[in-house]
Amino acid sequence: MNTESISQDEKTMALLAHLGGIFFGFIPSLIIWLIKKDESAFVAEQAKEALNFQITVMIGFVISFILLPASFVASSISSILLRESSLRPPISV
Repeated sequence: MNTESISQDEKTMALLAHLGGIFFGFIPSLIIWLIKKDESAFVAEQAKEALNFQITVMIGFVISFILLPASFVASSISSILLRESSLRPPISV
């Protein structure tokens, strides 16, 4: 895509799509994409990229919040079992 044909307004909207995710997650990029998808190919492409990234980050957060309590439970159970006997940890890398 020729960057000379991209207006300053389009660049600003693309920037807002990316920076909006810092404070509001995927919502700003989704709104910008829905509003600007027919007006500007550049803004639509950048908003989709930002939306994809923000959804990926959100999935990572959800997985980490699921695994964190499981890790505490597994560590607690292992420490109790290992304190009572000389067993080796059940899982190690």
